[in-house]
Amino acid sequence: MAPRTLLALHAHPDDEALLTGGTLARAADEGHRVVLVTATDGALGLTSGRYAGELAAVRAAELRASAAILGVARVEQLSYADSGLGPRVLPDPPGQVRFVRADVDEVAAAVAELLREESVDVLLSYDINGGYGHPDHVQVHRVGRRAAELAPGVRLLEVAVSPRVARVMKPRHVRLETPAPVTHVLDTTAYLDRKRRAIRAHASQLHSDGPVPRNVDLLTRLPERVVRRSLGIERFAEPAAPLRPGEPPADAVFPVD
Repeated sequence: MAPRTLLALHAHPDDEALLTGGTLARAADEGHRVVLVTATDGALGLTSGRYAGELAAVRAAELRASAAILGVARVEQLSYADSGLGPRVLPDPPGQVRFVRADVDEVAAAVAELLREESVDVLLSYDINGGYGHPDHVQVHRVGRRAAELAPGVRLLEVAVSPRVARVMKPRHVRLETPAPVTHVLDTTAYLDRKRRAIRAHASQLHSDGPVPRNVDLLTRLPERVVRRSLGIERFAEPAAPLRPGEPPADAVFPVD
């Protein structure tokens, strides 16, 4: 297969590892160029008070460590402010705009410019729910859809979180929509160790000030068979190319030549 270019658009540092770590590592190992774009600084991520006032800088360094583990060739941060998970969006920090308040066309134009600059073949984004209803993830969905429109020829694949996981993780105030059907199911268990290491590179998200470990920390410490089932399969939907009746899902993001 001739080398291709994959660009993954994510909301926060650590989303790249949790949602697409196996896919990114596999693409890199197969000789493709992998570009990672993260929309926000992640400064409202749940963590220990030890990171107060410096979480954005800490998470930027963690993002680059994770990207190196996964084989990412280029990392770009759009530097919008984290919008948080609550029903009320906090005021914009000095000199920044909360991502949910950003103009979709403006952000999409910047992403489309990267798509053209990198001659991207496949763009990874999020489904209509942003996976589980996080406002920044839903905004990534809007931006991804618009960026794909502005860069004709780029195939758009949207991360498909299982409905069960989405219901468990969604905020109480969020109503989930019906996402596009899954078209791609990738077995990435061969890259599970790297995915787990990339997740754990986001050390700030593993720490809390209480006795109960963070969910992300626990997720990477589950028994191997459970980790393989929960982290070893990554699913995507290609809205422009739904499966025909009886057609099996694709097992790779790039079609075989």
